[in-house]
Amino acid sequence: MRFEGVLFDVDGVVVDSPHERAWREALEALMATEWRAIAPQTRYAPERFTTAVYQGEVAGKPRESGARAALDYFGVPDAAARATTYAERKQEVLLRMIEAGEFEVFPDAMRLVLGLKARSMPIATASSSRNASRLLRRIRADTFAEQQGIRCPPIPPGATLLDLVDADLCGAEVARGKPAPDLFLAAARALGVPPASCLVVEDAPAGVLAAKAGRMTALGVARLADRALLVAAGADRVVTTLDEVDPDALVAGRLAARAA
Repeated sequence: MRFEGVLFDVDGVVVDSPHERAWREALEALMATEWRAIAPQTRYAPERFTTAVYQGEVAGKPRESGARAALDYFGVPDAAARATTYAERKQEVLLRMIEAGEFEVFPDAMRLVLGLKARSMPIATASSSRNASRLLRRIRADTFAEQQGIRCPPIPPGATLLDLVDADLCGAEVARGKPAPDLFLAAARALGVPPASCLVVEDAPAGVLAAKAGRMTALGVARLADRALLVAAGADRVVTTLDEVDPDALVAGRLAARAA
C-alpha cells in the first residue's frame, strides 16, 4: 500500500490553538454570572476543567457536540438547552484570541507538511472547527521556511499555510461530526483519493475513531501525555512529535521513524 493523501486535523496537530482555553474561560464566566444559581448543583469547579477532560470530552467534536459533552460531564442541569449558549460564548472568546494572535504553530507539523509537499503528496486539512481556516490563513509559510532554511518546496512570498493545502475541509458541513468518519471521507473525496489510501494525523481520540471508522490509517500525536487514549481509540501509531515521522517512508506507505 502507498499513501495517496494525508489529512491533517488542525487544532492540537498543526496549531497550538486557544480552543481549550476558550472552552474553559467561557464556562468559568457563565458559572460566575448567568448560571451562578445552578453552579452548586453541578460537579463543576474551574480547576476540574483539566486538559484531560478537554481531550477526552470536547476535543475533535463539532462545537455544539463539544459544548454538550462538557456540560454533561460536569452534570450541568438542562445541558441540551444550555449547550448553544455555551458554544456561542466560547466562540466569542475564541475569536478574540485568534484576532489577538494568541496561538502558536507547531514547528514539527510545519516541517512535515513542507516535507510532504516537497514529495508531491496531496494534503487536506479536516478539522471540525469552523475557525481552523482562520488560523491557517494567519500562519506565514514563507517566513517559516526562510527561518528553517527550507528551500524545497519553494514557497511563494506571502504564502500562508492555507495556501499550501490541496483541499481545506475545516468546518465543512457534514451529516455527522467526529467520531463519525464523514469529514475525513469528504476530505478524501476532495483529494480524489480512496479512503483506504489516506493517512489521518490526529491528536484527539474522537478524530482517531473517525479515521478508523473511515477505514483510514491513523497517526496519533500525543502532545499532552495522552498516548493511552489515542492507542485505546485505535491509532495505528502514536508519536509525541511529528519530527519522528520519516516522510520518505510515509510516501512509500510505511509509518516509520526518521533515521537518526
